[in-house]
Amino acid sequence: MSRVAGSALSFVAVATLVAAVQLPQYHIVQRYVLGGDGGWDYIALDRVGHRLFVARQDRVMVIDPAAGKLLAEIPGLNRAHGVAFDYASGHGFASSGADSTVTMFDLKTLQVLGKIPVAVDDDAILYDPATKHVFTMNGDAGSASVIDPVAGKNIGTIPLDGKPEFGVSAGNGKLYANIEDKSEVVEIDAAAMKVVRRWPIAPCASPSGLAIDVAHQRLFSVCRNKLMGISDVAAGRLVTTVPIGAGVDAARFDPATGLAFASNGEGTLTVVHQDTPDRYTVAQTVQTMPGARTMELDPATHLVYTVSAEFGPQPAPAPGQRRGRPPVLPGTFALLVLGS
Repeated sequence: MSRVAGSALSFVAVATLVAAVQLPQYHIVQRYVLGGDGGWDYIALDRVGHRLFVARQDRVMVIDPAAGKLLAEIPGLNRAHGVAFDYASGHGFASSGADSTVTMFDLKTLQVLGKIPVAVDDDAILYDPATKHVFTMNGDAGSASVIDPVAGKNIGTIPLDGKPEFGVSAGNGKLYANIEDKSEVVEIDAAAMKVVRRWPIAPCASPSGLAIDVAHQRLFSVCRNKLMGISDVAAGRLVTTVPIGAGVDAARFDPATGLAFASNGEGTLTVVHQDTPDRYTVAQTVQTMPGARTMELDPATHLVYTVSAEFGPQPAPAPGQRRGRPPVLPGTFALLVLGS
């Protein structure tokens, strides 16, 4: 090897080492026991009110994340999934998958304002600033419902030709959603209320959580076969994959640090660094808690929030039945705060 080549390699190695040292190293900085019965799903951060909204089966828990304190609960849901906010109207929206409704509530008082019928199995929910509409991703119905957040009315349905999981807004009138049963991403024209593009993300299979890097037009699909698939939105294709943990259900991207996150039900948080828009490396695997499969990111503080509980022994299944989930131990539901 020549001296020039050796020097160049040494420079690259040192630069890589320096970059790695400068990356945030995440760990659990706070653990708050909140208690309460029932399962859980998505976590949503109210960036104006500085509150966390956690879907808890028949209600939504509203939490002060700085103090780890339960502030209130929004009742009347049936298999609660997710929460979205429209700050202009002052309304919040919570999806209720078992009764195919969305609960609209006042963001200040947290009082329920009404229920909006949508399609079957409404799951993830998001607000699109370009159209000023709220969209639900309806798994079993294979569609997205469109809500006028001021009037609190369902104003349309978008067929998606597959079961959607999570969805995100690009802020320019385009929405993106993972199609779980087809391992695809769809692009939706939010104003026209129709799918305009779709592309496969194999070998990433059964995608659930989704995050977006708006600046570089990259999507992060986290998949049940322990892969994160990164798509180039402009090209409409998968560019690469990186390994993550098992049981994933949520993804987030922090544009300030160039870090993408996958929360895994096995009890880990995978932290992935964006080396370039088309190259990614796993920077860290953080131990959380078994069952901590959903999360939220605060881009202002770079804190990551996840929730889980302690579990009892898993009961033996009845003859001919599948093994069920282990029971949650009463009073153990907790909020984990991860920082660097």
